[in-house]
Amino acid sequence: MSTPIINALVNQDYERARRKAWLNEVATLFTRRKNELLSFDEVSRLIGTSNQSYRGMQTVQIEKVVGSVDRYADFDREFLPAQTTTRQRWTSIDRAYYEDVVLPPVTLYQVGDVYFVKDGNHRVSVAHQKGVKYVDAEVIEVRSKVPITKDTDARELLLLAEYGRFLEQTDLDRLRPDQQIIFSALGRYDVLLEHIRVHRYFFSIDHPDEALTWEQAVQSWYDTLYMPVVRTIRENDTLADFHGRTEADLYLWVMDHRYSLAKQGQQISPEQATEDYDEKYGRSREGLKALLLLPAAMMRGVGHVFEISGRLIARAVNSGHPTAEQPGLPLAVSPGELDLDQPAERGRTAMYANWLAASAGATPFPSRSGSSEGDI
Repeated sequence: MSTPIINALVNQDYERARRKAWLNEVATLFTRRKNELLSFDEVSRLIGTSNQSYRGMQTVQIEKVVGSVDRYADFDREFLPAQTTTRQRWTSIDRAYYEDVVLPPVTLYQVGDVYFVKDGNHRVSVAHQKGVKYVDAEVIEVRSKVPITKDTDARELLLLAEYGRFLEQTDLDRLRPDQQIIFSALGRYDVLLEHIRVHRYFFSIDHPDEALTWEQAVQSWYDTLYMPVVRTIRENDTLADFHGRTEADLYLWVMDHRYSLAKQGQQISPEQATEDYDEKYGRSREGLKALLLLPAAMMRGVGHVFEISGRLIARAVNSGHPTAEQPGLPLAVSPGELDLDQPAERGRTAMYANWLAASAGATPFPSRSGSSEGDI
């Protein structure tokens, strides 16, 4: 292939890649998904990494390369060139493909199931543009307590950073290796730590001769409070009624719901509280959504009507107004929509202590001088 032809092809490839990058950026205005590569240094700072291990030559899926050590601003999330300053180096790599020049392998850091480019950013970018699915790489594994996936964005990194700190404080990843406690919003892990502390406190009241160590309290909380809720959620497919939420989200809402029931004199198990919460809140909200979608579905064809699910429609018809049963809450807000990032809701969660006391028949947690009732 002659040099003029190669020059033309290389320039076309680069311009095509830049157009794709521009379209990706426009698409983010509608999808609201971040389009940037992750910074390896930022990831390391936020979630904590350690114990680098050289893993040698490996074949790596291009789509699992989600970040870079020092060129994360030059490319978008699909490793397309986001800056015009990438042209010279990018086209020289592209030219090597046309001239059948063998390029050296890239060097990648592996964190969990994803990779960050240490050396070879332009080679990864050109390979991505050409539809190459795999790349040869020297891999250096870096360990982390929290999982990162190819879909992790900058916001989710903040959630993972909180998760990492929670694991450092509880050592739960060692004590219960199968654990996976993921929230959809920030500020929740501190509430879990408070639950563990309160659980430990009341255990010491009920068992004065058998004080729990912190490690034992973590395990006891996880086994007797957290997992019973999660198992019930899974058995009943409760998450289907709370779109976009996680098991950990529901755990906090169920605990708040159980506390409200305890105030009304109803002492029920975590499993029963989970089923009751779903019956009162998840089902009615999703059922009402189904009713709202029904006219549009009918316009698309009878078959789509049945895709909505008669189960959800029946729930809406039979639901009533569950939010009215929650004292102190606006009728338009259910417990599943409480914002625990707000001080007032953190105060409600703090009352978890007195709820535990009531449900266990123990003395309420002592308040600090000048604090409101239930403040821990």
